[in-house]
Amino acid sequence: MRGMDEQQRTRRPGGRSARVGAAVHQAVTELVGERGYGGFTVSEVAARAGVADTTVYRRWGSLEALLTDVTLTRLNARSPMPDTGDLVGDLRTYAAAVAREITGPDGLAVLRLAVVLSGSGPEGLRLRDGFLAERARQLQSMLDRARERGERPPDALAVVDHVMAPMYIRVLFGAGPLTPEYVDGLVDRLLR
Repeated sequence: MRGMDEQQRTRRPGGRSARVGAAVHQAVTELVGERGYGGFTVSEVAARAGVADTTVYRRWGSLEALLTDVTLTRLNARSPMPDTGDLVGDLRTYAAAVAREITGPDGLAVLRLAVVLSGSGPEGLRLRDGFLAERARQLQSMLDRARERGERPPDALAVVDHVMAPMYIRVLFGAGPLTPEYVDGLVDRLLR
C-alpha cells in the first residue's frame, strides 16, 4: 500500500500544491488591492485562501517571501515577446499587452508589490534585478530581430523609458487611462 501512495503522489503534478499556491497568490493580490502593502498578515492571507497559517509559513517562510513570490510570478506570467514581422507591430503589440496586464483586475496590486519588492532589502533587490535582467533580455531579443530584418530599433532602455515607464506612472498614480491611442502614441514617439 505504501508504494501505491508514493506512486499516486508522484503522478499528481500540480494537484493540491498548485491549488494551494494559486489560492494563496490570489488572496495576497486581493488583499494588496484592498488594503495596500502591510495592511494584512499571514493569518489573513491563509484565512482568505482557505489554508492553515502553517501551510503558508512552511511553503514561503515569511510574508515578505510570499509577496516576492507573488510579484515575480505575476510579472513573469506575461505573454512571450511578439513577432509580427516589423518593429512597429512588435512594439505596439508588446505595449498593448503590458497595458492590458497592468490595467487588469490585479494590475495595480502587482505593480505595488513590485515597488515594495524594490525596497525590501538585499533579497528583494536581487530578485527584482533578476526579473529586470530577464525582461531586458526578452526586449533585446525583439529588438535584435528588428535589426536582423534591416530595421533600426532603439535600445531596450529607450523602450523602458519612453513606453513602459509612462504607462506604469499613469497606472500607479491614476494619472489617466491607457487608451489604445495613448499606448500607440508612446511607440510612435519613440520611433520618430
